[in-house]
Amino acid sequence: MNDDPAAAAPTAASESASEKLSITSSRHFADWLAERRLSLAFSTYQAGKLFMIGRRDDERLSIAERSFNRCMGMWSDGQTLWLSTLWQLWCFRNTLAAGERYEGYDRLFIPRLAYTTGDLDIHDIAVAPNGRPLFVATLFSSLATVSSEYSFLPLWRPRFISKLAAEDRCHLNGLAAEQGQPRYVTAVSTSDSNDGWRDHRRGGGVAIDVVSGDIVCAGLSMPHSPRLHRGRLWVLDSGNGQFGFIDLAAGRFEPVAFCPGYARGLAFEGDYAIVGLSKPRHGTFSGLALDDALANRNTHARCGVVVIDLRTGDLVHWMRVEGIIEELYDVVALPGVERPMAIGVVSSEIQRMLTPGPEGGADASV
Repeated sequence: MNDDPAAAAPTAASESASEKLSITSSRHFADWLAERRLSLAFSTYQAGKLFMIGRRDDERLSIAERSFNRCMGMWSDGQTLWLSTLWQLWCFRNTLAAGERYEGYDRLFIPRLAYTTGDLDIHDIAVAPNGRPLFVATLFSSLATVSSEYSFLPLWRPRFISKLAAEDRCHLNGLAAEQGQPRYVTAVSTSDSNDGWRDHRRGGGVAIDVVSGDIVCAGLSMPHSPRLHRGRLWVLDSGNGQFGFIDLAAGRFEPVAFCPGYARGLAFEGDYAIVGLSKPRHGTFSGLALDDALANRNTHARCGVVVIDLRTGDLVHWMRVEGIIEELYDVVALPGVERPMAIGVVSSEIQRMLTPGPEGGADASV
């Protein structure tokens, strides 16, 4: 699709003139969001920003952003949003009732709770049925949850990791949950030595069944963002530039679409996958098969989001992020949301966001 200048977003107000940010989209991207009554959120640890993308009344994209140091993993159901940052895990709650608006927004996410975890390098997040967050503690090569007494509570680690150590041995990063319970994870390698994963970026990646501990697919290149959708385990084979699913019976990755960038962050809406893209970073992201794949297609890596039709593998919509931001980490879908925004913790605005609960409620005690 051709770029529509009318879809171009204004430069983020928080950016200086010398650090411009431009967000543009394909012609019908905003219409697609409106038709699905869907909004998106994405994180970029490179710039320390949380972005929320919706649609304004004038049919242009709505873009709201807040600053959170090294924000990465996210989870949301449209009412609650979890976000990992450099040394905390934040929980945001929507404070607007159905039909209520705040300055034109139909979701207002306010940070209500934060766990101080220290720098665990938290990547993907899921939420258990009881509301407790589960996450990938990448530094410790393990799955974990929060604690009011400790930095984290380890729950599981791959059987090839011999001990719990702050060494990022295999670069465990992705988490696919089933009914709120950990089901599959991805790792860049099966290394059991300090930072050993970096030697296996091209073909050492694996997907692992958390329940059995078995490797269900090997030979991937820096895999990310495993997700279960419609009975399939989808994954981003990031180093090869591919989006696809794992044939669990055959133990084989089946590509569905080429992604013109380093893919991280995956969400679904019906027949569509929403994939985050980054420009390859010098060092960690370079020297991969993705470089050759881009050159063979006579194209360059981009930063932004693409929408893939699962039925055809076509990239039917896109959104580009250009300027100071070159990398995204996670992308989540916000179902039933037209125009979202969040309140940050560094401005005076949060001081005025007072929302008393019902008198004599369940949480009240004398």
